[in-house]
Amino acid sequence: MPSPYRDLLDKIRLAFPRPVSDKVHDSYFVHSILRALDRVDDLKTEVPLLGKPVEPDYDAARKASLRTKAVSIEEVTAELVGYLQGMPIHGHPRFQENVIPPPSIASLIGILLSALYNPNLCWDAHSRLIALAEVEIASIAARLVGYDPAQSAGLFTFGGTGTTLYGVKIGLEKACPKTMSEGIREPVYLFASEAAHYCKYNIASWLGLGANRFVSIPCDQANEIDLTFLEHRLREVIEQGGKIAAIIATMGSTDAFGLDNLEGIVALRDRLAAEYKLPYRPHVHADAVIGWAWSVFNDYNIDANPLGFRRRTVRAIAGACRRLRHLHLADSIGIDYHKTGFVPYVSSQILLKNREDLDLLSRDPEQMPYLYHFGAYKPGMFTLETSRSGTGIMAALANLRLLGQEGLQVMLGHLVEMAQLLREYLEGYATTTVLNRDNVGTVTIFRVYPPNVDTFTIKQQEFGDPAYRDLLHKHNEYNRRISAYLHDEAMAGRGVLLSLTDCYRLTSYGEPIVGLKSFILSPFVDEEHIQTVVDKVREAQAKVPVDG
Repeated sequence: MPSPYRDLLDKIRLAFPRPVSDKVHDSYFVHSILRALDRVDDLKTEVPLLGKPVEPDYDAARKASLRTKAVSIEEVTAELVGYLQGMPIHGHPRFQENVIPPPSIASLIGILLSALYNPNLCWDAHSRLIALAEVEIASIAARLVGYDPAQSAGLFTFGGTGTTLYGVKIGLEKACPKTMSEGIREPVYLFASEAAHYCKYNIASWLGLGANRFVSIPCDQANEIDLTFLEHRLREVIEQGGKIAAIIATMGSTDAFGLDNLEGIVALRDRLAAEYKLPYRPHVHADAVIGWAWSVFNDYNIDANPLGFRRRTVRAIAGACRRLRHLHLADSIGIDYHKTGFVPYVSSQILLKNREDLDLLSRDPEQMPYLYHFGAYKPGMFTLETSRSGTGIMAALANLRLLGQEGLQVMLGHLVEMAQLLREYLEGYATTTVLNRDNVGTVTIFRVYPPNVDTFTIKQQEFGDPAYRDLLHKHNEYNRRISAYLHDEAMAGRGVLLSLTDCYRLTSYGEPIVGLKSFILSPFVDEEHIQTVVDKVREAQAKVPVDG
């Protein structure tokens, strides 16, 4: 007599793809996915949200427990789709909130194929040709930024923070050999600009340097690191007996697409290393998780402009390439395909100029006796992660194959063109001013002022004169109220979802400057949506009181 569990096992097996071809069950698998997509499609409206906003009940969530009985895929699908209620549609032209792109169909197929057979990229025995895809993408990216593919290497990791963590860790091993085995035994410092991503603090803390040994370098008004101040602080650390774990060059900041002078940073590093006869070469990591994609324009004919962008757009592209064409000078580069590569989270790659740098992270094979007995690709011997998914790899490869260089040029060029158009429209009114007017990316940060404020002079007054501190605070609060109005209107389907930054940058006297932010990453954004942003801002000015 068969055991009772066998009947239940047969039902549960229906919930898994068949390991051997079964046309009937394969059809059920495909139908289940289509049914889920149909349910999601029913949530779409003109509002840049799926369904309606739902306030999360976290108290109820903390009481969740495992149900006793198994249920059908159909029941689970309905439950799962319910979790998408109120989710922003990042590809919607009325979503301009943050650096979150819409994923392409090809990248979603890449995710599905990888998830279906669940490769682990610790070893090619467990990932087969998806390991090959990781190597191919490293070669593609290396050629794009100007590295020698025969000498470089690339690994996918857990996000943009992960890419910088790898870069700094390698730099730490160069500055303080045997840190992997013996720990940090001397004062060592991390350098980056004040506009660099806040992961710099996490990395300094998690690697054991200590957050207090992160050295923040001021920026100029273009959000570019001050090389004079950087040199002063580097000399100070070296002369006091400190070591340099790494210098992070920000190549496209999240808030304002700030681009550091990487060429100048590398030249400074080389000069100081020679002058002080350092026994190591301080590592320079380029945090290009956003900016990497502009490398597709490195050989674009700016004068001929074959894709026919507006001249203002072409100038912005040229301005970005002026800095990003030097990416090949960095020792390592962080790349997020889930930002300007238009794939789903998480798809991040650390690209190394010299693959020998990975040897600094290698572990003794005796620590891993049940792995790596054969095969040609064994990244798990030096990666932080033991388990690495193939989903980010396959998604990135899908879009690199799908779009190619010209497709990425078209996508980025259009986004820059729309951002330039928005700035043009905003600057056409007396009470709105763009804070990052000369910025060459797709993000626009602007401030709204009450009537009768001279927006031609107020920016410099607020930035540089402490006598304007109280007025700055007043205008900061006014912009927060404008932002709240715009957010409420967008959530009701009557506007565009923008975001707010509480600190676009600090004034010369240490006060934060608040700004409204449009981050355009949807290929569906067009001039009509730019006009909607401006119209809603002017509507907000008419309805929001100057004094709260």
